[in-house]
Amino acid sequence: MPFSYDFLALAAAACWAVSSLLSASAARHLGAFAYSRWRMFCVSLMLWAAAMVTGGWASLSTPALGVMAASGLIGIFIGDTALYAAMNRLGPRRASVLFATHALFSVVLGFALFDERIGAQALAGGVLLVGGVMTAIFFGKHGNETHAWEQDNGSLWPGIALGLLSALCQSVATLMVKPVMEGNVDPVAASAVRMTTAFAAHMALLWCGLAVAKPLQRINWPVFGMVALNAFLAMGVGMTLILLALRYGEVGMVAMLSSVSPVLVLPLLWLIMKRRPASGAWVGALVTVIGTAMIVTR
Repeated sequence: MPFSYDFLALAAAACWAVSSLLSASAARHLGAFAYSRWRMFCVSLMLWAAAMVTGGWASLSTPALGVMAASGLIGIFIGDTALYAAMNRLGPRRASVLFATHALFSVVLGFALFDERIGAQALAGGVLLVGGVMTAIFFGKHGNETHAWEQDNGSLWPGIALGLLSALCQSVATLMVKPVMEGNVDPVAASAVRMTTAFAAHMALLWCGLAVAKPLQRINWPVFGMVALNAFLAMGVGMTLILLALRYGEVGMVAMLSSVSPVLVLPLLWLIMKRRPASGAWVGALVTVIGTAMIVTR
């Protein structure tokens, strides 16, 4: 099945694009740690129930459980929390530029650790894709936009460091699960282990009384609804699709294709905000589409 994983990775990117629109206001309401904790709680319940119904738990060996748990700590507990902390400092648009570098990290580490080699057409397409994503985000803002996707609090360098940390953690966590997913491990059960481990780590921080783990404001039903829907789309469906894609495809290719979510956000923002994206966004989106087409037709 040569092309199947391409479309799985793109489907995951679509889930992340839709879910990201639900994250900005909820993350600012709760704070990065509390938002991540509630999201992990919701998705853990969903995935545990799904894995019990499908019998997926039987596919997990003890070594696989350990790898998935470690991947959850690095990629979700540290990586996701760092990403939302970066969003709170830089705004989601700028944080997304930094997070898009996880595709580059994955390509380099995939080559170094698994000797994954990318053909000339796929490599050129990957360069266009990542460059297009960054162009669309970086130059995709109108001068007078003030909605939640553009807000920041001026903390530049800490935000940059957190954004790059989130990208590196995402890459490392993906590389860790690649050998396990090449077997017959059920992706839903594997996702459940990753999410539950991250949730347990978040709860440990809260129980230790760390101030950073406490919510900025109390959660309410509208915010909880946004968190639960985001959890289902981004972590329940999106991350499970990524694990399934890793069963068939190279880490670098999966990472690059799944990184198009910021470009997919542009038409959604246009639909919601009733405002046409800036010229730079169109240029970046076009370059991304060309790069994606070069990858999937390699």
